[in-house]
Amino acid sequence: MDSKPLSRFTVLDLTRVRSGPAAVRQFADWGATVIKIEEPGDEQDDKPGGSAQFADYQNTHRNKRSVTLNLKHPQGRALFLDLVRQADVVVENYRPSVKFKLGIDYESLRQINPGIVYASVSGFGQDGPYASRPGLDQIAQGIGGLMSVTGEPGRGPMRAGIPIADLTSGLFCAIGIFIALLEREVSGQGQWVQTSLLQSQVWMMDFQAMRWLMNGEVPGQSGNDHPTSSPTGVFPTRDGYMNIAAMGNDMFARLCRVLEIPDLIDDERFLTVPLRARHRAALNAAIGERTATRDTADWIARMNEQGVPCGPILGMDQTFEDPQVRHLNLCRQIQHPELGPISVVGQPMILSRTGPGDMAPAPQRGEHNGDVYGGMLGLAPADLRQLAQDGVI
Repeated sequence: MDSKPLSRFTVLDLTRVRSGPAAVRQFADWGATVIKIEEPGDEQDDKPGGSAQFADYQNTHRNKRSVTLNLKHPQGRALFLDLVRQADVVVENYRPSVKFKLGIDYESLRQINPGIVYASVSGFGQDGPYASRPGLDQIAQGIGGLMSVTGEPGRGPMRAGIPIADLTSGLFCAIGIFIALLEREVSGQGQWVQTSLLQSQVWMMDFQAMRWLMNGEVPGQSGNDHPTSSPTGVFPTRDGYMNIAAMGNDMFARLCRVLEIPDLIDDERFLTVPLRARHRAALNAAIGERTATRDTADWIARMNEQGVPCGPILGMDQTFEDPQVRHLNLCRQIQHPELGPISVVGQPMILSRTGPGDMAPAPQRGEHNGDVYGGMLGLAPADLRQLAQDGVI
């Protein structure tokens, strides 16, 4: 079995924090040679600080090689161009103007490697009225509409509990790179792939966006209830809470029978999907009165037996103990040179013949200077010492 399906690709990683690294991680996990380029001696924003940040860094930058390189130094830029000649992909998430100031923008790099695929992730896009603004995940959540539909009615806007704009822009960036690499097999030419937190967040609004675009309806907050379907939401149980998603008339009838409240099936207030949404409060109260009489696990067993979609609401510790999560191998072990075995989040994809293979911990800054500059560019140890002395690496 070929455990490294992307091993033929070399990726130069100029990214930091989360959106860009989320894109590059897809290549690192699936076997590409990913070279993380860091400024010499620079304590960057995504460097390990506390325990949470260290854990995040290990998850985000696993499977990479690290070199130090001062791109502002003429020799540093020259070394970078030497790497570009041998690379397939360059990924950056600077503010749009930075790459031009450094002379490492797409047009400059394609002059020395026409096949290079150059990918940029930004806050708001590479041009336009907001292009120069600093872009962060929560800012994109706000402008992109997510915060206006998240949370309970009347409680004010609420951010999502994960950096969804960062993560999705990274994934869309990776998809764009894959498309460009496939197209390169036909044309022989690379191209510039662009995405942003704002573009990704608006795309992720999906059916909520379409409620406005086609129907002229401005979606609001609906808390734990589904915006348009009922009963779909969180309901109390004797020992906590559970999710129920009984969409459609048939599923609603099944739920009512499991809950032993069959009278609701023919209740005029709940005969159709629109009626159940209109009378959501009364319906939720009737269901909640019944679900509160048994434990979560009891209800889940009964509902699953009848094919009613439902599930527990787990904390992070419980999620990774869930038998299906364990079965799907979503917790992966990495051997860290100082800490021994540590755990990271596994890939959410399964390929029938190939897998991501073994994982390596996030590298120390400049850990692979010798391997990359010596192996790829043929520099001798004495050359590396001189470059370090001159502040180039």
